[in-house]
Amino acid sequence: MTNPLIAARDAFARHTPETRVSLLGRDWGVIDRPPASSETRPDEALTLLLIPGTLGRADIFWQQIAALTEMRVLAVSYPQSGGIAEWVADLAGLLDQRGVGQTAVLGSSLGGYLAQAFAATHPARVSHLFAANTLSSVEGIATRPPYSLDLWQAPIDLVRGGFRAAMESWGQSHPDQADLVGFLLAESAGRIPDGEMRARLAALKDAPALGTDPRPVEHTTVIETEDDPLIPPPMRAAVRARYPGAAAFRFAWGGHFPYILRPDLYTGLIRARVGLADLPAAWNEGLA
Repeated sequence: MTNPLIAARDAFARHTPETRVSLLGRDWGVIDRPPASSETRPDEALTLLLIPGTLGRADIFWQQIAALTEMRVLAVSYPQSGGIAEWVADLAGLLDQRGVGQTAVLGSSLGGYLAQAFAATHPARVSHLFAANTLSSVEGIATRPPYSLDLWQAPIDLVRGGFRAAMESWGQSHPDQADLVGFLLAESAGRIPDGEMRARLAALKDAPALGTDPRPVEHTTVIETEDDPLIPPPMRAAVRARYPGAAAFRFAWGGHFPYILRPDLYTGLIRARVGLADLPAAWNEGLA
């Protein structure tokens, strides 16, 4: 039986494939989708940079990229080398290369940590930060599998195995999300190459502490999910505490991937927080 999420993502990828770009000697995947209006030059458009988590390529945000036609959207896939500090420099280089002075940045999970590091390092370049389903400290992460493995030397099946077990467990407890589980299993089983998988995990394991973000709090949005199996309540609270006074939005359900499972509400939130629309009515209670 065809998985509808994989089919939809693959159809998008055929129409809007990522291209390979060298940034400071590292090979990134990039989707650069211009705004729909022919009257808006790409270098003048409001830009959104999308950074995926460990189990996504640039096109994991296919639903947001397709919907946010008012904006120029950049989305990235990670290289097979480097870490958080190097990737911050690479992303600045990408913006320079594409003629983008300032951008909204949304990162989920690993991407959320990288987005926060980028905002702290290059605050003048970040018009709005979305710290989504993420963490603000990597303290203690190296003691937990799969991060406790020798990520560069351990058999790749062992490195990938922890994700497979976690997703299969999630699928058993949430049979209504079978399509998402199948989608993520396909990502982790090989669509993300071995070197990229190792680099993503090692980047978080070895990540430096986040620096101070001097930007005004009204230019930050925290996104979390009540049933996120990977970011427990104390981690969520720590992200909110890092940005006291910033707007925080919590999905009642959607697991670790609300942008896949609840794309309309997620995209509406992005659009509202960058000033393109009113906040969707579902957020009036602060929990959608």
